[in-house]
Amino acid sequence: MPSANSSLAALPENWQQGGFGIYLHWPFCQSKCPYCDFNSHVAETIDQARWQSAYLSELDRYADETGDRILGTVFFGGGTPSLMSPDLVATVLDRIRANWTLGNDFEVTLEANPGSVEAGRFRGYRDAGVNRISMGVQALNDPDLRALGRLHSVAEARAAFDVARACFDRISFDLIYARQDQTLDAWRTELSEALAMAVDHLSLYQLSIEDGTAFGARHARGLLRGLPDDDLSADMYEVTQEVCAAAGLPAYEISNHARPGAESRHNLIYWRGGDYLGIGPGAHGRIGTGKNRIATETALAPGKWLHQVETTGNGDASRMGIPLVDQATEYLLMGLRLTEGVDIKRLNLLQPEFINPRSLRNLCDLGLAEIDCDTLRVTAKGRPVLNAVLRDLLTD
Repeated sequence: MPSANSSLAALPENWQQGGFGIYLHWPFCQSKCPYCDFNSHVAETIDQARWQSAYLSELDRYADETGDRILGTVFFGGGTPSLMSPDLVATVLDRIRANWTLGNDFEVTLEANPGSVEAGRFRGYRDAGVNRISMGVQALNDPDLRALGRLHSVAEARAAFDVARACFDRISFDLIYARQDQTLDAWRTELSEALAMAVDHLSLYQLSIEDGTAFGARHARGLLRGLPDDDLSADMYEVTQEVCAAAGLPAYEISNHARPGAESRHNLIYWRGGDYLGIGPGAHGRIGTGKNRIATETALAPGKWLHQVETTGNGDASRMGIPLVDQATEYLLMGLRLTEGVDIKRLNLLQPEFINPRSLRNLCDLGLAEIDCDTLRVTAKGRPVLNAVLRDLLTD
């Protein structure tokens, strides 16, 4: 891999090739899940009018910079965005429509907890303009839901899913596997139950123990027992691929499965190296501005971000140009998560001869990667060891 290039020039068509979207972060939850390392906070009271004003201010500021682009997606993430009032969501989307030209098949996703209270807002979100719901189900048995710190029951999740199905054409939900004391047969059964619910999209994640979480602290003290070993976790991954593909939801990304046409268009922007605005506490963005590509970050603490927007009119904590070598690295790291792979010509425009050719030949010989015309992709055999493949490709 070549040394870092000090130039900041980026492909001018990044947003046209990869898409352009807006991520809006709602940082509040009813409770903090023990496995979660996202920027989420529990608050007794939330002044949604203040948050609305801050979001609208940031949207107007960014529209001055990017208003000539065609907007493909909006994603309300968190936290628990289903704690937002439908009126707040509607006002935000109205301002977005006023500030940008919307693309065909404009996608608006809102993450939701599958509890009865949140489900009661689904029709309001639909009327506001949301057309896709992503539900954090996480498990389909009550003991494991309690172990994961979730507040809903399986019955509530199924009821919320039925409400969502009546309101939205596109629904996704998350499940976590490789949980404590989970067997391979139990995961196969649970996954089959999820697919029987006629979902269009599933995000299926192996439980990871992160520093700074309650699970991380328990694990460090030897109190998080029953976690599967590496072999069982690998078997669960293989079962996931097998069962989902047989049901017509093949993997299009390492952890995401969809029926053809039901992929998350917003997340594809990240993986394809498109541009996106990050609005809200802890949100990140990538913006191509002429010859430069800019990384934006915001303050993590909700109160700090809100105060900054209100007092300065600018929610960014930092804006930094991304060197070409870092752009190429990011494109490769994100793009090889996709089964479609990355465009070698595009990669070489960012950084010529970026990939170690000896490593690439070796990976292809081992059946872990393949080149088809100008596309580099990781094979089904290589995806379970994607991190090792990436290390080889990026090593001199």
